[in-house]
Amino acid sequence: GKLLRVTEGQIYDVAVDVRQGSPTFGQWVAQRLSGDNRLQLWIPEGFAHGFLALSERAVVSYKATAYYQPAHQQCLLWNDPDLGVAWPLAAAAPLLSANDQRCLPLARTAGVRIA
Repeated sequence: GKLLRVTEGQIYDVAVDVRQGSPTFGQWVAQRLSGDNRLQLWIPEGFAHGFLALSERAVVSYKATAYYQPAHQQCLLWNDPDLGVAWPLAAAAPLLSANDQRCLPLARTAGVRIA
């Protein structure tokens, strides 16, 4: 799990339930977090997490329930049409890391179809 907050700038933070067998599998929630609104978001274990920076600079801070283990990391396609996350994008496509450019849709990572 992760507890996130933004100390400077603003982000659109998204969590997706990827727990197979969960009644909310494939559903997502989102929250705008900023240094001004001081909101935090708890992302439980078993949820994918991603965010879009809405300001020129954003400082994100989080606490995690476990140490980072790169060997167990999976990457979920940010614009998976089956998920339909409503990203607040301008006309241009977002700038993605090399890792994020290789992500897969949830149906391919979880081996199941989203209803």
